[in-house]
Amino acid sequence: METSFKEIITIAGYAIEAFGVLVVIIGSWVSTFAYLRTYKKLHEGSAYKKYRQELGRSIILGLEFLIAGDIIRTVVVADSLENVGILALIIVIRSFLSITLHLEVEGRLPWKKEQVS
Repeated sequence: METSFKEIITIAGYAIEAFGVLVVIIGSWVSTFAYLRTYKKLHEGSAYKKYRQELGRSIILGLEFLIAGDIIRTVVVADSLENVGILALIIVIRSFLSITLHLEVEGRLPWKKEQVS
C-alpha cells in the first residue's frame, strides 16, 4: 500500500511539473504570436516591453508549478535529509528566479503594493 501511494504522489508531482513546462511553452507561444500580431500597430518600445512582460509572466507562473511539483515529490518520497537539502536549494534558486523575473516584469518586488497612478 505504501509503495503505491508513493508512486501516485510521484506521478502527481511529475504531472504538476509537466504542467509548469506546458505553461511556459504555451505562454511563450501566445506572447510571441501576440507580439507579432501587434508590433507594427504599437510603438516599437511599448510592443517589446509588453512582449517581455507577458513572456516573463508565463515563465514566473511555470516556475511556481515546477516548485510545487518538487515540493510534493520530495516531501512525500524523500527518505533522506540530503534530498530535503537538495529540495531547499532548488526552491531557493527557483524563488530567486521568480523574484528577479517579477522585478523585471512588474518593476517592483512581489510583496510591494502596486502604485495607483
